[in-house]
Amino acid sequence: MSGRRELGDFLQTRRAGLRPEDVGLRDYGDRRRVPGLRREELALLAGVSASYYTRLEQGQSVGASPEVLDAIGRALRLDEAGQRHLHDLAGGAKRRKVVHRPPVEHVDAATLDLLDALGDVPALVSGRRSDVLAWNRTGHALFASHIDPAAPTDPRDRPNLARLVFLDPHTRALYADWRRKARGVVENLRMTAGRHPDDPLLASLVGELTMSSPEFAAMWAEHGVRPCDAAVHEMRHPLVGSVTVTQQSLRPPGDEDRHIVLAVAEPGSPSQAALHLLSGWRCDRPEAREPDAAGPPPRWLAGARRPARGPDE
Repeated sequence: MSGRRELGDFLQTRRAGLRPEDVGLRDYGDRRRVPGLRREELALLAGVSASYYTRLEQGQSVGASPEVLDAIGRALRLDEAGQRHLHDLAGGAKRRKVVHRPPVEHVDAATLDLLDALGDVPALVSGRRSDVLAWNRTGHALFASHIDPAAPTDPRDRPNLARLVFLDPHTRALYADWRRKARGVVENLRMTAGRHPDDPLLASLVGELTMSSPEFAAMWAEHGVRPCDAAVHEMRHPLVGSVTVTQQSLRPPGDEDRHIVLAVAEPGSPSQAALHLLSGWRCDRPEAREPDAAGPPPRWLAGARRPARGPDE
């Protein structure tokens, strides 16, 4: 992922999404060759020269100050997440590209104890690239009951939430509004890519999903950014039926790469009772988690176009 190209694509996409009337400019009905604002109009709103903004959007200038980036962000009507993403992309474009193999992600004992203590509350720990690093019994039962519950313990083949959402039919059927869930995954992954433009495993994941899922490719091209902090989802679980939960993402102190994802139901609701039932479910039947020998393995297990990994990952 080229930092300059990503910065230019983000600016162009956001500019194309604004109309003159959105930013207080008069539209005289003249024919526009491109959708949205012209570069000259955006530069005027940001208080920078048109030539400077053009160089920035074309990747020919990487020295924008934080103040200039703030002004451009305001002109583009970016929210807090968008502003942060803009600064991340500009910072990545400045840095000399040095590719380091990312370290293997682990979960400390205290976090594992926390997952167990949550009991009926489904919970999992997601890593930088949305790999599932750990989950409690109810989290496994709710999010991926068809997968081996011990899968997160093997760093070489951990379940990946983005892969599951886009490539696994079980997960797709789990969400009543799958498209909203999928868009949230993409927008959160965009923010992560902005913070870590030189992560080769993250780049491989994005490339794999782009090649394997036209829906992912289309959403990725929109350059939307939004953190997955909290969202209400109706989930149609094959064991307990429909449950409505608020999925909340919490960050351990000082750690922006790991997230503790909780699924909380309204107290006293049928959904909470369903989660209580799931907490006592055990995946002790091989057929509940292994692919049918008579058919192809699930796509999460096949790992379509999954990059090769070293033995120490």
